[in-house]
Amino acid sequence: MKKLMALCMIGLVFTLSGCLYPNDKRAENRIPYKDQIQSVQSAVEDYHKDTSILPIKNSDQSTGIYEKYRIDFGRLIPKYMQKPPGNSYENGGTFQYVLVDAETKPKVKLIDLVTVNRVQEFDMRLKDYIRRNKYPPFEHVLGNGYFTLNYKELGLKSEPFVVSPFSGKHLPLIIDSKYNVYVDYSMDLYEALHKYKHHYKTGQDIRDILVDHSNFVPAFSVPYTVKKNEPVFLTK
Repeated sequence: MKKLMALCMIGLVFTLSGCLYPNDKRAENRIPYKDQIQSVQSAVEDYHKDTSILPIKNSDQSTGIYEKYRIDFGRLIPKYMQKPPGNSYENGGTFQYVLVDAETKPKVKLIDLVTVNRVQEFDMRLKDYIRRNKYPPFEHVLGNGYFTLNYKELGLKSEPFVVSPFSGKHLPLIIDSKYNVYVDYSMDLYEALHKYKHHYKTGQDIRDILVDHSNFVPAFSVPYTVKKNEPVFLTK
């Protein structure tokens, strides 16, 4: 839940600050420009070379693997960068810049804050329902402790989803037995497993296949593995 709270604060900033920008600037700040990502990558590498540490914000052990290493632009400005990228949430954009493979070969990736905002909205609605009814409106058991919910019982007119930053597909929201909300990336993983050459075996977490072939990380994801070349939830 601490991970959700941290990212929801980012989402709140995004929600509140988005209205401060004209539509043309806001549209511009929703594009994951490769040159901006590369400029941050270069700044991170130069900072690391000079200091032997990474320019990241503090996190705790409960933070998810893809949300853990959030870039602290305060450490990079002004020596390594003039200002944060226009598409970063620090500059009114819709992306949180993060690092993956931080302990080996750090690479700059993005969290889509539109996804964060959608998860936040759903989480708030779910919590409100639980306060009034004690338990979530479970619908389907997905296995390994994950469930879908009856969206009509939650007062929604249609099934909740997020737009995938990887494929543009509509990805469903699910919960675990502790009522934490996640995005189900099964469709994206299925597509990636059949599109890209890989050597994953059953029992290995396969989420990196999305990261390796994209500028994004799968925010609010759960571990998946592969079985008969199809994604399945990784057993806890």
